[in-house]
Amino acid sequence: MSKVSVLVAVYNAEKYLRECLDSLSRQSLRDIQIICVDDASEDHSYDILNEYARSDNRFLVKKMDHNSGQAVARNEGLKYADGDYVCFLDSDDYLSDDALQQMVSVFENHPETDCVLLHLVLVHENGNLGDFPVDDFSVLPGETAFRKSLSWNGIHGVYGVRAAIQKQYPYDDSALLFSDDNTTRIHYLVSKEVRNCEGIYYYRQHAVSMTHSVSRRRFEKMKAAQSLLAQLKAMEVTTDIIHVLKENVWLTVIDQYKDYFRFRHLLSEADRRYALTQIRKGWQTADLIGVPKRLLLKPGYMPLRFSWNLFRLQEEIYFSLRKIFGRI
Repeated sequence: MSKVSVLVAVYNAEKYLRECLDSLSRQSLRDIQIICVDDASEDHSYDILNEYARSDNRFLVKKMDHNSGQAVARNEGLKYADGDYVCFLDSDDYLSDDALQQMVSVFENHPETDCVLLHLVLVHENGNLGDFPVDDFSVLPGETAFRKSLSWNGIHGVYGVRAAIQKQYPYDDSALLFSDDNTTRIHYLVSKEVRNCEGIYYYRQHAVSMTHSVSRRRFEKMKAAQSLLAQLKAMEVTTDIIHVLKENVWLTVIDQYKDYFRFRHLLSEADRRYALTQIRKGWQTADLIGVPKRLLLKPGYMPLRFSWNLFRLQEEIYFSLRKIFGRI
């Protein structure tokens, strides 16, 4: 048994991987388990992982047969987790030396706390550092943290969680990207308390990151939003929360069209068709019962369910005007 199990999903990360793994090796909290899952990398990542495992028995290395995405890789690692608490570290990111000790101290000093956020510092390609904007709080009720997480307004999703919650609610792998955010939101919702700590997670910002690059995977947000709604319906949460999630699905439809409007010139013809197909599915299937009328009557957000072409025309005009006025 370990105090903390750290899940590291790895895919073609050799450029930054040693910095990531070194930050784990240096942790002031020594009682940790480091579970590294190579997601069928095509570079030397797997060799590097095995090098660390040979010199430090806290490293456990597993390899996927084929590339399956971050959520699947993390869930594979979760099978072997024996810590009291579970957190993740992306393979191009790194931690301050005291990060896990700071996190555990908050858990142990506050028995009602189920999730502890790390201090998130953005590492830009030019070397500049900047804090992720987070509301100034010491503790939040779990439902409040959940509501904030729907828009990531004043909160982020880099945290540790009690192992019992992580294992009850493993990573949502319904989409290649973004669905793991659903898991964070569910963890917050079922938590009694969510707190901050001073341990630092250094989150690298670079163009090759899947969440920052432009491809058809950017249009997985719709699947993720619909998956979260389905999961929470199955959990029989309150009607109020279901209505909030229905609103989130509709906002995702609009947000995905904004992404299409902004980035279609960077997409192949096949990827443009894929993007529009995903957006149209969301437009057709979104359940708008309980979504605030003031939102649905707002220009740019009106469903116009009787005509896909008219809905598209609305979006083109709306985002064209926003572009003219420098709003996107």
